Amino acid sequence: MRTQIHPVAVELYFLPVETRVPLKFGPETLTSVICARVRMRVEDTTGRCADGWGETPLSVQWVWPSALSYATRCQALQDFTRQLAKAWAQTDLVGHPIEVGHAFMRSTLREQLEAFNAQRTDESMPWLAALVCDSAFDIALHDAYGRLNRMDVYQTYNSEYMNRDLAAFLAPAEGAALDFSGLYPADFLTFPAPNRLPAWHLVGGMDLLDDAERTGDEPDDGYPVVLGDWIDRDGLACLKVKLRGTDAEWDCQRLVRVGKIAREHGAVWLSADFNCTVTDPAYVNDILDRLKWDDPRTYQMILYVEQPFPYDLESHRIDVHSVSARKPLFMDESAHDWRLIRLGRSLGWTGVALKTCKTQTGALLSLCWAKAHGMGLMVQDLTNPMLAQIPHVRLAAHAGTIMGVETNAMQFYPEASRPEEQVHPGLYRRRDGQVDLSTLGGPGFGYRIEAIERTLPQPAARFGR
Repeated sequence: MRTQIHPVAVELYFLPVETRVPLKFGPETLTSVICARVRMRVEDTTGRCADGWGETPLSVQWVWPSALSYATRCQALQDFTRQLAKAWAQTDLVGHPIEVGHAFMRSTLREQLEAFNAQRTDESMPWLAALVCDSAFDIALHDAYGRLNRMDVYQTYNSEYMNRDLAAFLAPAEGAALDFSGLYPADFLTFPAPNRLPAWHLVGGMDLLDDAERTGDEPDDGYPVVLGDWIDRDGLACLKVKLRGTDAEWDCQRLVRVGKIAREHGAVWLSADFNCTVTDPAYVNDILDRLKWDDPRTYQMILYVEQPFPYDLESHRIDVHSVSARKPLFMDESAHDWRLIRLGRSLGWTGVALKTCKTQTGALLSLCWAKAHGMGLMVQDLTNPMLAQIPHVRLAAHAGTIMGVETNAMQFYPEASRPEEQVHPGLYRRRDGQVDLSTLGGPGFGYRIEAIERTLPQPAARFGR
């Protein structure tokens, strides 16, 4: 049974969210974000229709590091997302969501970005930003397909529903003895998916580690403020540490201090995230070697290192084998698609951090390529609140990651997800160091959208035919 669909109408909503504490990563600090929420109506060849939902935070600082003002970049992302709403409503692409989503990215999205940037007088918006703007539409497309077929969308990534196998989308690494012919995403996914996942807590660059760092300006809202209290309250075992990448002494001491607090409170795993700010592998190697000698317990706790180097991999073809010889080295911002993962693997990267904010379609294809070539997987957060959390954790559950999923929206804007939390309490509060997916169910991504009592603003854009 192959159901062919095409979009016929799109509604776009912008939902602003304020952080309770600042989130610093790389050179910038996030204090607010606008989430793009999309409702997409699709139709099949028999005239049946269904609506699907998708949502993504338009995380300006992450997708577009720049000297341009935040306001300028934020407005550009919203303008481009509106432009995509019209393009999606008018596309003539037909097929399975992976086929439609892939074709849209390879042609329409690039054309839309070129046209958008041609009108700009300051700085071009990068491809990563375009992917994030597109992702809410792509996620909604997948959700609508599942809802139209009255089934979990993860049950449709196979030969029964797809018209083409993975060979139509992927090519193996040069010299690799594998063939994607006859293979589908389902061949690389975990079934049945677990209902509980270990949760990674984010230790941001401005997060307080202990009571000595309090200034008296911390929020008094019932949520933890210092790291030890978070570990104790949520039973955390996994901590992702944001680093500067420009100050080796600070980075090293940050890891030492977090490692000590983690052990005192029962957490056992760390990851080190340099956020694209390093240009020389020796910087990371020196920190790891120093830890290995001076603080071996913290060194042993580091499960992997994430994206130290500039995310434009084609312009910065840095050989990173020396880093991955010390610890698993995961691509994040660089992993836009499988072609860049292929390039990264040749340079020495050993793993991929997947994100649904680069589209569900792209994440699935990247997952398949990476798994086929023996690379490790993680699923990383974009501080996903509200509906954005659900496809995020579902991808992690089906991906077979090396250790659970990063999830930190409950740290930075926990109140934003109250309506969704009423329906899915285990997804918006970590308990025993895990998130619980057991309340998800029904067609599409299992949002149970009808049970979520959220009042939406007026649409920022609405297009149909």
